[in-house]
Amino acid sequence: MNPPKCDDLDYLHFIIAAQKVFTCTEASRCQPEREDAPAHDAFTRLLQRQPPDTEALWQEAKAFVNKRRGLLVLDDPTLDKPSAKKMEFVTYPWSGKHQKVVKGIALLTLLWTDGDALIPCDFRVYDKPQGGRAKNEPFQGMLVKAREREFQPE
Repeated sequence: MNPPKCDDLDYLHFIIAAQKVFTCTEASRCQPEREDAPAHDAFTRLLQRQPPDTEALWQEAKAFVNKRRGLLVLDDPTLDKPSAKKMEFVTYPWSGKHQKVVKGIALLTLLWTDGDALIPCDFRVYDKPQGGRAKNEPFQGMLVKAREREFQPE
């Protein structure tokens, strides 16, 4: 068995630095040029084997935020997965980008911004309403976590 070519810190550093595009293909493209650089499939496999760990993201992101300034932004982007056959979390959410329902992963994110940088601080995968739970409940959970982390943004 071959060892993984990337780890969770590789992807977390990419997410914090990327600012706009957060795909595995983009993560691969941004790697330093070297013979054993991870391809996009290496990042896809990493995300499939790693449980979502919002605390790990926070540990990497907190050095870049000022908890007393800036703004917190809640967003619900859809990660397009048009070719997915049997992939966990792939459903048919509404996409604001495409202005229609698409095959993809509904992601809920909490970002900190100072007007220039966009730093992800928390996230949830929204797999569809569970027991009547709407997107607002996970969003509220992320705001509670932000308060626990002593955020006091404008």
